[in-house]
Amino acid sequence: MEAAALPVRRALRSSVGTAIRKFLNRYGLIIALLALPVYFGIHDLVNQHSLTHIFENLKDGVSNGAIWALVAIGYTLVYGIVELINFAHGEVFMIGSFVSFSVWSTIGLTLTTGALGVVFGLIVTLFVAMIASGSMNVLIERVAYKPLRNAPKLAPLITAVGFSFILQNVGLEWYGGSQKGVDDLIRAQTDFFTIGGVHITHADVLAVAVTTPLVLLLAWFITKSRLGKAMRATAQDPEAARLMGINVDTTISATFLIGGLMAGAAGLIYALYQTTIWFFQGFQAGLIAFTAAVMGGIGNIWGAVLGGVIIGCIQQIADDRMGGGTWTAAIVFAYLVLIMVFRPQGLLGEETREAG
Repeated sequence: MEAAALPVRRALRSSVGTAIRKFLNRYGLIIALLALPVYFGIHDLVNQHSLTHIFENLKDGVSNGAIWALVAIGYTLVYGIVELINFAHGEVFMIGSFVSFSVWSTIGLTLTTGALGVVFGLIVTLFVAMIASGSMNVLIERVAYKPLRNAPKLAPLITAVGFSFILQNVGLEWYGGSQKGVDDLIRAQTDFFTIGGVHITHADVLAVAVTTPLVLLLAWFITKSRLGKAMRATAQDPEAARLMGINVDTTISATFLIGGLMAGAAGLIYALYQTTIWFFQGFQAGLIAFTAAVMGGIGNIWGAVLGGVIIGCIQQIADDRMGGGTWTAAIVFAYLVLIMVFRPQGLLGEETREAG
């Protein structure tokens, strides 16, 4: 009897194990992503607090995540086309903040005398910062990466690290080694409006108002424009794209330009949102943004945006609820590990070409 029941038990254990694996494959990632906000939401309800605080955290997370999303787009575009991790991209973001500070300090105190003046000053500053960062990224590609196009993968990677240190020292020479305060001309933490007790500040509006149209415009450009289609073709197969008459070198340069433009916009938001800048900010921002790109699915624009928002929310909740930031980095990368385990290609990842 015991021997006859043994196969039944094994079959039952196997079926239960299969059911658990299927459940985790389908819902495990969702459970992991919702764990922090749900836990603290239940904690607030049990302790007879309102949910306003957790919604405040999520709001701030979305605002911070908008910055990481713009930087992550640069990583995901470049990797999607040339399969290169552009480690200098974080420093391009830092240069965008420094240029924003310089322009804002010059025109902000003279031209921004009212609401319309502030908007005009922001538009001018945004335009200059984006052009500066975009030009810098193209220059890096032409000087450092293009000559190494056919070199072993390690050569451009080391070159990217080298340029990262070069730009860090440019920033160090530019404004010194201490954090520099940015004039709070937009009154960043002043309430713009309130929804259900959640305070939406000027900085929150700035982050979303700049990021949303840029991402939508970029998505349209990649999908509909001739150059955007050339970028997608180059990402799939550079040699086939070249045979079809696409100028691959120009397409790659345009990709670096677009990534730099996004980093410049992120630099402006960061400078006015945090009201401080310093030469080392690009290292942390680059690491976080690359993590966001991998988490969302490297090579996917919407994945970079989603990854940036998720990391922003995780950071904000961890900073506010778990030791004042002591465990924030560990929690962010624990989430990255979980996502890689459940979905190695990232949340919205797509299959990429094999390196030839």
